[in-house]
Amino acid sequence: MKTTQLLKVDSQNPEREKIRLAADLIRRGDLVAFPTETVYGLGADALNPKAVLALFEAKKRPLDNPPIVHVGNVSDVYRLVVEILPKAETLMKKFWPGPLTLIFERSETVPDVTVAGLDTVAIRIPKHNVALALLRESHCPIAAPSANIAGKPSPTMAKHVLEDLNGRIDAVLDAGPTSIGVESTVLDLTVKPPQILRPGGTPYEALKEVLREVRLHPIAVAEKEVPVERARSPGVKHKHYAPNAEVVLVEGEISAIKKKVKELAESYSREGKKVGVLATDETASYYAADVVRSLGSRGDLMIVARNLFKLLREFDSEGVDVVIAEGLPFEGLGLAVMNRLRKASGYKIVKANSH
Repeated sequence: MKTTQLLKVDSQNPEREKIRLAADLIRRGDLVAFPTETVYGLGADALNPKAVLALFEAKKRPLDNPPIVHVGNVSDVYRLVVEILPKAETLMKKFWPGPLTLIFERSETVPDVTVAGLDTVAIRIPKHNVALALLRESHCPIAAPSANIAGKPSPTMAKHVLEDLNGRIDAVLDAGPTSIGVESTVLDLTVKPPQILRPGGTPYEALKEVLREVRLHPIAVAEKEVPVERARSPGVKHKHYAPNAEVVLVEGEISAIKKKVKELAESYSREGKKVGVLATDETASYYAADVVRSLGSRGDLMIVARNLFKLLREFDSEGVDVVIAEGLPFEGLGLAVMNRLRKASGYKIVKANSH
């Protein structure tokens, strides 16, 4: 067991000495969890194969699931990739720093383990002062998947990181809760037209505006398990984002969703199960389950996204057996939220009909 140091830092103006301490750990090949605008990441020197291997081990992450490589400046991208096309330059100018990960053909500089043996690498610049300070002080790209045990809901607070990884990693930079709450959008630029492999913090609509042509990979909107030979992106291949409880997702029109959720909650209750309902402000008072939590208003998907993983973890601490979750609109951040909920449910989706 390691001792995991908790370093509290100011999210706007991170203390230099704490950042320096964390950067020294990264350079030594150790593991440091740090906040980004999306979720907390678990960082290792992306060019140090031993450190990256330790990262997979700490997270119990399958070796065929490549992490995203984070950099502090656009200039850091050049040595990691074969070429940067004008399209990529446009996207980097407009969306970086921010919750957009771009997939490039990788250069020889990047170790095999960092890209799970693929010929591509996923890169982004996070929009968070602590993450940027750490990246710039470390003087190396940092491979950083979410800082949790693989398959669990991603961490949006340092306490979630410690619930999963205390004693398994060297340090956590704690700068309070993350602002977006779902991971970055992953866009594959090695195919034509570019393809969204994972919807996330940068909405499809925003990318469409810039690129005109952009596709959603079938896996991004899948309603059932899609067999994947080789994952070109994190969050694609394995079961993700799931609490210990069974999750059932109810999709449809809101009036039909309400009826169906209530019906399912009553039926699970009769089986003697402790039932949680993941509702919204508009519907929460309608349900009489053991634990009812609201994601926020259906009209504010930013708040909904920010609360998603935190609430999935809360259901675990309440010890519920089953969580029945309301489906949301598929636009804006709703697409990312629904992608996470479908995966959390293991594609246990109930379609609610209004008639």
